Amino acid sequence: MTFLKIVLQILVLYVFYFIGKWLQDILDLSIPGSIVGMILLFLCLSCKVVPIKLIEDGSTFLNAYLPVFFIPATIGVMDYFHIFKGSGIVLLIIAMVSTLIVMVLAGKTSQYVLKRKRQSGAKKEDGTC
Repeated sequence: MTFLKIVLQILVLYVFYFIGKWLQDILDLSIPGSIVGMILLFLCLSCKVVPIKLIEDGSTFLNAYLPVFFIPATIGVMDYFHIFKGSGIVLLIIAMVSTLIVMVLAGKTSQYVLKRKRQSGAKKEDGTC
């Protein structure tokens, strides 16, 4: 029964993907249909049109096996090894610096959001707007 539930929930995620792809084709958007579908799913979840229980187990299952989806892309990069040959140290430095920048910015952003949330909570307790 759990297997069928996960399959049906993944099917719901695919429906959002296909709707996003369809909208991208119809509206001739420059962003991928998968991103349009993800935005649509986010909006539906935020507005409580789609309950999170409808996709929770399926998305958890897909998230658990996410690294497997990167194997074909990694193997595809190996076809272009001659492009990366000789510049490995530079690519390593770029990867490390960009990762550090993303980590710092994500941390600062989350601290800022948390600080704003606490301030708005304190204002609500005071009775001020």
